[in-house]
Amino acid sequence: MDDFIAARSQMALSLGFHIIYSCIGMVMPVFMAISHYKWIKTKDQVYKNITVAWSKGVAIFFATGAVSGTMLSFELGLLWPGFMKHAGPIFGMPFSLEGVAFFIEAIALGFFLYGWNRLNTWFHWVTGIVVGISGIASGILVVSANSWMNSPSGFDFMNGKYLNIDPLKAMFNEAWFSEALHMTIAAFSATGFAVAGIHALMIYRNRNVHFHSKAFKIAIIFGAAAAILQPLSGDISAKGAAKRQPAKLAAMEAYFHTQEYAPLVIGGIPDTAAKKVNYGIEIPGLLSFLVHDNFKQQVNGLDKIPVKNQPPIAVTHYAFQIMVGFGMLMMLIGVLYFIALWKKKSWFNKGWFLKMFIWATPAGFIALEAGWTVTEVGRQPWIIQGVMRTSEAVTPMPGIQYSFYLFTFIYFTLSVFVIFLLKRQIQMVPELYDR
Repeated sequence: MDDFIAARSQMALSLGFHIIYSCIGMVMPVFMAISHYKWIKTKDQVYKNITVAWSKGVAIFFATGAVSGTMLSFELGLLWPGFMKHAGPIFGMPFSLEGVAFFIEAIALGFFLYGWNRLNTWFHWVTGIVVGISGIASGILVVSANSWMNSPSGFDFMNGKYLNIDPLKAMFNEAWFSEALHMTIAAFSATGFAVAGIHALMIYRNRNVHFHSKAFKIAIIFGAAAAILQPLSGDISAKGAAKRQPAKLAAMEAYFHTQEYAPLVIGGIPDTAAKKVNYGIEIPGLLSFLVHDNFKQQVNGLDKIPVKNQPPIAVTHYAFQIMVGFGMLMMLIGVLYFIALWKKKSWFNKGWFLKMFIWATPAGFIALEAGWTVTEVGRQPWIIQGVMRTSEAVTPMPGIQYSFYLFTFIYFTLSVFVIFLLKRQIQMVPELYDR
């Protein structure tokens, strides 16, 4: 493994783990605050028990997210010094603000965890709200920095120098809103389905059904609603990619030839040598409609992009198909849930209905990882779109593969501990809260 591949692999691994920790850390405090509010208003002890149980999960993921996020900040300087040298002064503002949001979240979480029976009830609840708001703000700010890499702005690039830097313009670049919206909804969808799936499993096993039923309802309402809204934010993101990153869009669709009535390809195996997609289902004109809101207008294909500027087509296409496939599956399950909530309440007692959510537990995070792959791999060979290539930013330090092996071991070890702690917490629920 050469140093360039090792550096990219280490960054991919780190981001792949961190995105799960951070998304759960963004969303679980919101669920916690909802159950806490229900306890305050109804005095139903079950809601307090749910809040206490979820707050322990929030603490676990806050700690692991802090560790993985700190490692990522070191990796940016270690692996990509060329990138940080030039980009740091430009997009440093959202990272600085994210640090502020992180400290506020840490302080608020401390108040919340140790405030039971010590603080005013409503003040205690507000500290949980602050945890949720600051967590979501942290996620949006980090995505703002990433969106700048896809849509660089706030500077002039002349003679190899970065001049006239405007951090605010860089932070609120053209892609930040669509990416932040898409990522936030994805976090709610993935976490909602994952939490609901775990509680559905406990209901299916007939363990503390009253507790898990109430917890399931809070989680799946957010997860299902987010899954139904996700295609709308995805459409906004795709239109933005077509405008700012046509090579990424073409790779996502494995769209080789520029044409009118551009077809949308579902599935298929890209053949880059023959410049075609085998075994895919083509829907004529639909790509034109999705990009331009009409079926006729031309969409630029990979034939308009120099080969040296094209991203890895197969990886981007497969990841995009996985993201869309699991997203559509979750949307369908979300629709079925609201149908059950509205007219078919008997479904909640059916084994097949609970199994549907159990099997869908990892679906959101699979879609999330696939979508992140599309975002990052689809931008290649650029680390800053159209300005700096990834190969120009990598460290000249040798032996990066050993760093990759070390970080791989750390992340997998960390994940094992997280799984162990969560499993232990879930198993303790009947013993502690079945009262």
